[in-house]
Amino acid sequence: MPVRPCSKDRSLIKNCKIYAALVLLLLWGTITNAQDIIQSKQYPQGYFRYPLDLAPVTAGSFGELRPAHFHSGLDFKTMQRTGYPVHAVADGYISRLRIQFGGFGQALYITHPNGYTSVYGHIQSFTPEVFKYIRDYQYKNQTFEADIRVPAGTFKVIKGEVVAVSGNEGASAGPHVHFELRDTATEETINPQLFGLTIPDEVPPSITAIGVYHLNGNPFSENTPKEFLGVAGAAGNYHLLKPQVLQLSGNTGFGIAVTDQNSSSNNHNGVYSIEVKLDGRPVYTFAVERFAFDQTHAINAYIDYPTFLLSHRTIQKCFILPGGRISLYPQSVNRGIIPFNDNEVHDVEFVCKDIAGNTSTLKVKVQSSSVANNLAPAKPAGKMFYFNDLNEFNTDRLKIQIPTGNLYDDLDFLYSSLPAKPGAYSVTHRIHNKFTPIHDGYDIWIKPDISLGAYTDKAVIVNAATGSIGGEPDAGFIKATAKAFGDFYIRIDTVPPVITPINIRNGSNLKGISAIRLRMSDNLSGVKSFAGKIDGKWVLVEWSYKTRILSYTFTNDIAPGKHNFEFTVIDAKNNSTTFTAEFTR
Repeated sequence: MPVRPCSKDRSLIKNCKIYAALVLLLLWGTITNAQDIIQSKQYPQGYFRYPLDLAPVTAGSFGELRPAHFHSGLDFKTMQRTGYPVHAVADGYISRLRIQFGGFGQALYITHPNGYTSVYGHIQSFTPEVFKYIRDYQYKNQTFEADIRVPAGTFKVIKGEVVAVSGNEGASAGPHVHFELRDTATEETINPQLFGLTIPDEVPPSITAIGVYHLNGNPFSENTPKEFLGVAGAAGNYHLLKPQVLQLSGNTGFGIAVTDQNSSSNNHNGVYSIEVKLDGRPVYTFAVERFAFDQTHAINAYIDYPTFLLSHRTIQKCFILPGGRISLYPQSVNRGIIPFNDNEVHDVEFVCKDIAGNTSTLKVKVQSSSVANNLAPAKPAGKMFYFNDLNEFNTDRLKIQIPTGNLYDDLDFLYSSLPAKPGAYSVTHRIHNKFTPIHDGYDIWIKPDISLGAYTDKAVIVNAATGSIGGEPDAGFIKATAKAFGDFYIRIDTVPPVITPINIRNGSNLKGISAIRLRMSDNLSGVKSFAGKIDGKWVLVEWSYKTRILSYTFTNDIAPGKHNFEFTVIDAKNNSTTFTAEFTR
């Protein structure tokens, strides 16, 4: 749907004006205490405006913890409604347009002359000119999903110009505008509040627990001895729920459970920075200033990943795994790992700040001991993998290869073979366990234990927890790329996808119906492609992430009379299904 000009939507304009006026009232007297914020450089102030003419209320903060990634922008709320004008935050030109199933759904990128690019996600619609540009691309390339790099100067915009309408598209949990500011040259995403796009905030972070990890020369794993201590307090001052002096010996790491709120929303968001100080000296710092997208999966190295999987409890580790290379660690001593071995009493302080400078602190006493305990480095039970090496494991039926940079710490790698599952063409290979995260992926080869014969090209490798990871024949094995450790085996996929029509059947009279709607599904390897045709000509069928409904919206090109609709789905193993129906308009 093309964007609606502001001048024609008087109810929205009235609301926009009211909330724009509230912006100054809400911001007055707040966000002036942003002291000692940790950042590597200064960013332009006053150059960018807010993307909405609404008081800035956010549902998500920059860098907060999300499943498998750090949040890359600010989520501006739109009062649980769609349809608000989205404005260019500065002069520039539209440089990228994206349509996708999931993710942002629909997104627009504007490149600005000062070296930054703004991003607007989950939008509902574009201006008529941009809408036509996207449709022309989709029809020319016969594709629903589109990632379009727009030549400079094609769509110039000025600061404040309406470039889109707010929505709830893609993998969005509610109406809002996801907004980012990126470094144009590096594509790193940067905290928008560092540019002066502040959110009213007088609320300090809330600390609920700390963790103590007894490392003592062992790689971090689900077997690392640890304990969690409850925390109480308010107004930025916290203490252990049970007052005590911690008795610690050897190399120790800490963790913390902390969230933040701002003054405009009840949402629990992430903090801006965490510091750990030993006797007043910083030994560990985390700050969400900026990061590259190829780093974002390292969130699973940042949190206590085993605890998260076991209890859904989020503990932010205040020590750095040796392979956890992300730009969110501006400072550390010995990666934040503290050797308690001098028989002295030490002060350990946690300092948590939001980007407005509101601060919460927690201090604990530690009695350090040099007395040896039973936490000496353990002997490996399996094969040692090293985070900074290419790691391989081979048997006559299984091969794996983990490229350098995909492990966050050294790993005591374990393997076992389990009986074959019903319908499998191999035994089940237990490759370590799910508690050790992988940054990108690793290659896996499995040899069939039953001849695949004519079905070799239909074989896939299955992760028992998540489903097919694909697969291709390779010298007697089936090869795929896995994103996690777990249980794997071979299956074959000869079952074509299923198409379920919703409002069309052969002979349907669709006069007065705005769109043809269907659903599709696949049992194993997953949908690779789909396409719709009317009277043999390709037409755009759009796929909704939330409803999983596919729809073709009728255009003026479809004249009154009889027509033939054809819809084809192909899965990753080239099994296909076609639905056809004659209809009348």
